[in-house]
Amino acid sequence: MPKRLTEKQKKEILKSFRSGVAIDVLSQKHNCTHSTITRNLKKSLGEFEYKELLNKSKSLKEKSKIYKKQNNDFKETKFDIEEFKNDSNDPYVLDENITVSNFAPIDSFFEIAPIDYEMDNASRKELSSVPLSDVDFPKVVYMIVDKKIELDIKLLKDFPEWDFLPHDDLNRKTIEIFFDLNLAKRSCNKEQKVLKVPNTDVFRITAPILIEKGISRIVCAENLIAL
Repeated sequence: MPKRLTEKQKKEILKSFRSGVAIDVLSQKHNCTHSTITRNLKKSLGEFEYKELLNKSKSLKEKSKIYKKQNNDFKETKFDIEEFKNDSNDPYVLDENITVSNFAPIDSFFEIAPIDYEMDNASRKELSSVPLSDVDFPKVVYMIVDKKIELDIKLLKDFPEWDFLPHDDLNRKTIEIFFDLNLAKRSCNKEQKVLKVPNTDVFRITAPILIEKGISRIVCAENLIAL
């Protein structure tokens, strides 16, 4: 083995080591001892950078070993596709010339018995309204009436915001109340006027009378109220 490395070899060794080539490989390639390679690298790089690159090289070497092992394990578990396809003794192998018409029913299929369960076909319960007893009215509300002070009765389907309700609920008769005077005025036409209701207990008192007239809901900006 040569005792000294040429300047060209030193530069090549330094470049290779920085790119991750192990010292053992460099020693074999340049036909010199491990200590010769190490001594020249420490001289060129310094102790700190040498150790840093050495650790990096060892890490790459370990990763390479793991990759090779995984690759070998995969190769050992692979089967020969051509051998598998041509194995006529295997009942689960399909010849490439088989067409759809050659398939027969598979005995492993079985019929599932229908679920013995009675479906509830009753109408959906309307869950969007709140009971009148649960509503906390403000001190004053407003209603729209005609010139004869008759209530402006509408159907629930006249309010687009509630059109998701079941058909039967949309045909309920309703009255509308407003918590804001300006909003009530904007909803009032020339044939109507705004009526101030200073005592909101009147709705609880008159609820039975309203129900007799077919009015079962009160519409307001915040809730749909059930009488």
